[in-house]
Amino acid sequence: MPVNVYLVFNGNTREAVEFYAKVFKTEAPQMMTFGDQPQHPDYPMPEEAKNLIMHTRLNIDGSTVMFSDNFPGSPFVEGNNVTLALVSKNLDDIQSWYDQLKDGGKVTMELQETFWAKLYGQVTDKFGIHWQISHDTGEYGS
Repeated sequence: MPVNVYLVFNGNTREAVEFYAKVFKTEAPQMMTFGDQPQHPDYPMPEEAKNLIMHTRLNIDGSTVMFSDNFPGSPFVEGNNVTLALVSKNLDDIQSWYDQLKDGGKVTMELQETFWAKLYGQVTDKFGIHWQISHDTGEYGS
């Protein structure tokens, strides 16, 4: 199972991904925006978020690099916008990794079912490394 790099941009993901696709001569990526996701009636999507990229990926010389825009209002610090993504079909591994990485760390998003995965969570471990842990459903490039 590879560990993938996940890069977060401050509103210019589309531009960055199109640039990298050209540089590395990859296929044009499919991009999912925040507006593409099912909307929660209690939490309306801000207009400024709807066209921002929620998820996309490129295959760069055999390595998967994933990208997203920072959600408006979330803290963004250039240089700290890299996370490591663990993606697996094994739900037990996902739970184990999550439980161990959160020990002494900080949970950003509880491990839970989402519209794109049976399990997905985010945690910063006790060493300050940001992790995204996701079930591989074969959809959305995760």
